Amino acid sequence: MGVRPTFMSHTRGRMKEVYSKSDFLPAELRTWLAKVTPPEPEILKRLRLETSRFPQPQMQIPAEQGPLLGLLARATGARKALEIGVFTGYSALAVALALPDDARITALDVSHEYTAVARRYWEEAGVAARIDLRIAPALESLARIVREGNEGSYDFAFIDADKENVDAYYEYCLRLLRPNGVVAIDNIFQNCKVLDPSNQEPGVVAMRRLSEKLRNDDRVIVSVLPFADGVTLALKK
Repeated sequence: MGVRPTFMSHTRGRMKEVYSKSDFLPAELRTWLAKVTPPEPEILKRLRLETSRFPQPQMQIPAEQGPLLGLLARATGARKALEIGVFTGYSALAVALALPDDARITALDVSHEYTAVARRYWEEAGVAARIDLRIAPALESLARIVREGNEGSYDFAFIDADKENVDAYYEYCLRLLRPNGVVAIDNIFQNCKVLDPSNQEPGVVAMRRLSEKLRNDDRVIVSVLPFADGVTLALKK
């Protein structure tokens, strides 16, 4: 993953380093952005700290990305949200905290260990009842969700799982989203590896191909955000 980048936030008047993926931005700009970004809720901050002790903590979204996901969920008026890739539950919690009590998130992952951490924080935050966690390979869970008659019923989706299957995840999201629903796809930049055509890592190749596909996909309206590790937004027509 390269050098671990940082993001600066203010805590009680002092600067504090927290994990970030926007290392392609100048450090001074990241510091300024922290000053104008909504403060990270305490429960999310504690979850971030606990996750930092796990192997590969970079699988968690950075602090500055939580407000974006919450905003997208609110902007779509989400009552049904889908998350593909949970890890320790930070992104699902950020979305759940932005949703009304009657909203539901279907969260897909394969790890009992990591999602056990997620469940603890969801319970503490009082949002566990909003989150339907399904432990199975995501493609199996998505096929089951379709069989359950949910096509065209989701408002918002977030893809942040294994990258090799990202195109299949995207296609399932299009089936499950309603018109004007939005899917956010994380890690499009792959730590800038997509820029190197000689890099043939499966995840990098998959993200490169999906980005090229989305550029000409007339089923959606697309915007690529140069933010965190790259986030693509696709609105279903």
